Amino acid sequence: MSDKSIRSNNLLGAEHLRAAERKESAMLMALTMPAIIVVALVIIVPVGWLFSLSFLDGSGQLSLVNYQKMIEYKSYMRVFRTTFNVSFLTTFLCILIGYPLAYFLSQMPRKYVGLFMLTVLLPFWTSLLVRTYAWLVMLQRNGLINNFAIELGIWDAPVKLAHNLNGTLIGMVHIMLPFLVLPLYAAMQRIDRNTLQAAANLGATPVQTFWQVFVPLSLPGVVAGSLIVFVLCLGFYVTPAVLGGGKVIMVSMQITAILEDQFNWGAASALGVVLLVATFAVLLLASRFLKLDSVVSGRQGDELVKIRRETEPDHTR
Repeated sequence: MSDKSIRSNNLLGAEHLRAAERKESAMLMALTMPAIIVVALVIIVPVGWLFSLSFLDGSGQLSLVNYQKMIEYKSYMRVFRTTFNVSFLTTFLCILIGYPLAYFLSQMPRKYVGLFMLTVLLPFWTSLLVRTYAWLVMLQRNGLINNFAIELGIWDAPVKLAHNLNGTLIGMVHIMLPFLVLPLYAAMQRIDRNTLQAAANLGATPVQTFWQVFVPLSLPGVVAGSLIVFVLCLGFYVTPAVLGGGKVIMVSMQITAILEDQFNWGAASALGVVLLVATFAVLLLASRFLKLDSVVSGRQGDELVKIRRETEPDHTR
């Protein structure tokens, strides 16, 4: 067979491969098109409608008056500051409580994990509204916690635990805790136990192994859970409204108040747009300093490389 015929056969084969690739791409696009249409109808169209309303004044004319009000009135800035403060504090408290809990679950024998994991997932079986009002019953002045503490002599008079920031944080931490524990537990389960054993063989104490090996390898789970909790807290409504007692005003509550009192869709939409942009800004900022693909997938390659670089010099001395 001549070189010319071989070349023509190769070109023909390459053309067939490209045609098969185009056919496969078209088939995949056809399969995903229903999902794309649903996403467009459920998410893109409402968000676009929200954006358009935010640029309309009371008479229906194009205007930036809704955004100007947020700059002129300090009350809007206080609402956004409260929203981010409550979200940050809730995320921080969830990390403080969730990390030891996830670590405890990751170190347990597998036959007992399911039973204890059930206690983490149990709140999902109860309505959010029911859980919030249950906390209100326990935290109020004559509630179970105050009465129990007074009987034990922990304090003499009822402590105000509800209708303030404390009650809001308690309720939100209880609701958000599983959203941090689950991805964190999954990240801890993916940690290779041989790495911990290698650190011990190199002379590391259990405390050093935990802080210098285990904690860095579990950081992707911490970041993933923290992002989930923080973003969900930004749009929280029920718990701050019930347990905050009107003293903890978040953006979602302000939007409801504007619609109920003024029926001003433009101002409410502008608040929603700013909150949406702020949420995307948080995710963008996280993607600038963190590798979100490794955070979401829980990959620990970079951390392993860093740990090896830190331990190799000591090993070679």
